[in-house]
Amino acid sequence: MEEYKIRLQNAKQAINNTDYILIGAGAGLSTAAGLEYGGESFQKNYKEFIDKYHFEDLYTASFYPFSSQEEKWAFWAKLIKLNRFRKPLKLYQELLDFVKDKNYFVITTNVDGQFETAGFDKEKIFTVQGDYRFLQCENACHNKLYDNQEMVEEWLKHTKDCKIPSYLVPKCPVCGGNMEMNLRKDANFVQDENWYKQAQKYDEFLDRIEDKNVVLLELGVGFNTPGIIRFPFEQMTYQHIKTTLIRMNKDYPMASQEIQNKTISFDEDINQIIEDLKEKSL
Repeated sequence: MEEYKIRLQNAKQAINNTDYILIGAGAGLSTAAGLEYGGESFQKNYKEFIDKYHFEDLYTASFYPFSSQEEKWAFWAKLIKLNRFRKPLKLYQELLDFVKDKNYFVITTNVDGQFETAGFDKEKIFTVQGDYRFLQCENACHNKLYDNQEMVEEWLKHTKDCKIPSYLVPKCPVCGGNMEMNLRKDANFVQDENWYKQAQKYDEFLDRIEDKNVVLLELGVGFNTPGIIRFPFEQMTYQHIKTTLIRMNKDYPMASQEIQNKTISFDEDINQIIEDLKEKSL
């Protein structure tokens, strides 16, 4: 416990002494916040799909090769509703409260939109891997995305026997082909105008903090796509003298040997860490 308090104190000091925080967030953050892809919540909310398709968890279910578009969008309607269009999760709200007075930017591989839902500035969020809220042409015939919120409500309203009516199946308005979720799973992932705009803002933020006193706050980032956040954060920590990496990860908390003296690692629960860091005295 004493060693944990020392790490907390060091992290708090680093955050208090900086004006710039770059948040890098992975799936572990949303899991800690309560978005579960398996377990009791999955069994309860997807029972009819589990009974019919023998799904074991939500992650593998999202790759299931449905035999029809009617089945596919009935499943995705429920997934999108439960994971994207929901009340903000407490952990994300507390994280915003923790960094709101700093000059921050967020890069995340999460596609659940929780940063935006919790009130983070949309102009300061780069969602590299897509967003449950948008559809795209399956064949990426053009680079426009389509908001699916109203579609989802209609799909859910008319779902029967794990299918939506054929007349509600979305079609590409340009080529007439099938639509797909805007999630990076193959070479057809659409990076629209807003994606490039946010990518540029991320690069500009990196340029702005290059010689500044900076905290890299890495939350729940593992090794599924380490080249997006984890490895670049380690490289920045190594290259820039005034940069401190605060890594919260229950499974992979440690950093490369070269930057261990500039890294504060936590394998405790992220909820507890954030709550403890907000305490006035440790």
